[in-house]
Amino acid sequence: MGTRTVLQQPDITRALTRIAHEILEANHGGSDLVLLGIPTRGAVLAERLGRILADIEPGWESAAAGIGSERVGALDVTMYRDDLRRGIGRAPHPTVIPAGGVDGKVVVLVDDVLYSGRTVRAALDALQGIGRPRAVRLAVLVDRGHRELPIRADHVGKNLPTAGDERVSLHLTETDGVDDVVIEQGGTGQSSTGQGGAA
Repeated sequence: MGTRTVLQQPDITRALTRIAHEILEANHGGSDLVLLGIPTRGAVLAERLGRILADIEPGWESAAAGIGSERVGALDVTMYRDDLRRGIGRAPHPTVIPAGGVDGKVVVLVDDVLYSGRTVRAALDALQGIGRPRAVRLAVLVDRGHRELPIRADHVGKNLPTAGDERVSLHLTETDGVDDVVIEQGGTGQSSTGQGGAA
């Protein structure tokens, strides 16, 4: 089974910076903007995006703010997934709503790898239980294709066409000690990045 690294730390940083600028442009600034990361690595990416947004947008919050701040939160989707009945065990993570809530806000769901679309569908269901945003958008670091549901990301760091039997692994310093994206040949097709990996 061969592996190849397709993104390294500088690539990931550039992709997130571009996504942050796209989010601000689409939203005409940072007003009423909330980031909700899908654990685990989507939540880490949301924190990173929050820091970048704070650096480039006057009036956004402190660059030190993270999950649970006024603008950044985490949305656990474990109990909303459609594979629970298949006995696939997933450890729940806490949902942390930003201090300002989501009602009337533009919520950007942040995930690591977009694949089937089923994780994002679960996130939309979970979001209904916590409030009524004005709009919901999706930002992902990697879109690897192979969608099973009619879901498309608004902001993509890297479109990465893959074969169905390849595995995409995202590693982040906060969770894995290194920043990179690796493709493994002859894998299961699922992404090995935690809950958000097979989004």
